[in-house]
Amino acid sequence: MPDISTGDTDTSADSGTSASTSAARATDVLVRPFSLGSLTARNRIVMAPMTREFSPGGVPGADVAAYYARRAAGGVGLIITEGTYVGHASAGTSDRVPRFHGADALAGWAGVADAVHRAGGRIVPQLWHVGMARTAGAGPVPDAPRIGPSGIPLDGSEPGRAMTPEDLDDVIAAFAAGAAAAEERGFDGIEIHGAHGYLVDQFLWARTNRRDDAYGGDPVSRTRFAAEVVAACRGAVAPDFPIVFRMSQWKTGDYGARLAGTPRELEALLTPLAEAGADAFHCSTRRYWEPEFDGSELNLAGWAKKLSGKATISVGSVGLDNEFLRAFQGERSGVAGIDGLLERMERDEFDAVAVGRALLGDPDWAAKILTGRTGELRAFDSSALGSLR
Repeated sequence: MPDISTGDTDTSADSGTSASTSAARATDVLVRPFSLGSLTARNRIVMAPMTREFSPGGVPGADVAAYYARRAAGGVGLIITEGTYVGHASAGTSDRVPRFHGADALAGWAGVADAVHRAGGRIVPQLWHVGMARTAGAGPVPDAPRIGPSGIPLDGSEPGRAMTPEDLDDVIAAFAAGAAAAEERGFDGIEIHGAHGYLVDQFLWARTNRRDDAYGGDPVSRTRFAAEVVAACRGAVAPDFPIVFRMSQWKTGDYGARLAGTPRELEALLTPLAEAGADAFHCSTRRYWEPEFDGSELNLAGWAKKLSGKATISVGSVGLDNEFLRAFQGERSGVAGIDGLLERMERDEFDAVAVGRALLGDPDWAAKILTGRTGELRAFDSSALGSLR
């Protein structure tokens, strides 16, 4: 567990010296620029993607632009947007989640990118297809089928339809179209959502992928769909336009799930994605400080960097004194210190850190961390989920 700060002010000389040293250390570690291809972020702090559902009809408005721009103005180097639905009828489950297709939504996203750039930040959209996580009869296209690699749900609901070769081609093309649209609208890269039990991840996971064709079976075959998505996106954009791939072991509703039980198995998953054109891996964990495999202190991002040679982003309850899902469910969070995080970054275990709920509670979290104003940090409260601020 990371060190916990109560936020109380201690006027002793030792406390002041310690705070000053910690602030200088945070600046030294986090303020270094972070580059991926044509993207250079001013520091190593990333805003994690968080679904907000404030885009009626799937169109992000001026309030969404202001929400992201506030975090950029507050010191965040790179913003990864909330998940945005790709242009496929079965991609989404809510008409308040933004989409990344259609002239109206793309015009809204161009405004978001411009606002973030004017505030000094960089921004990439997260491209998303929910697959079997879709609620039947809901979403932008209510009569669209629920589809997945084998039609197997994660939550015990009714089975859906196994994807046909035509479905595979259509979804891959939708991701590629989203990547091209992001580059055309001035974004700095893209992130492919391959985590948490959504469509791309459903192919990676043996429990939801029971296919007996080239897209199922052994672990390498199960990466084929994800690798083809990455390759199609790579072919749709400039060679130096960054592609980030988000991955996780855990799934929504199944926190003990594992794609890889050993470093060798993880390497087998990462290698095809890296070869297809992924520039970085965004490794989602519930607690960034926990080791991924026995015998090493490396977390998932640390192992991904070691095995793939690619840049990695770590995430998981950064800045919270409780686990992020409990914070999301309403348990009040305190403010957590980041000394353990800094130690890992000083060892170059990973390249950047993504911050989620702490940035919802305090849009200026990054600036306060970088300037040593930790006593001014505001704790996350679930009421922050009720509005864009």
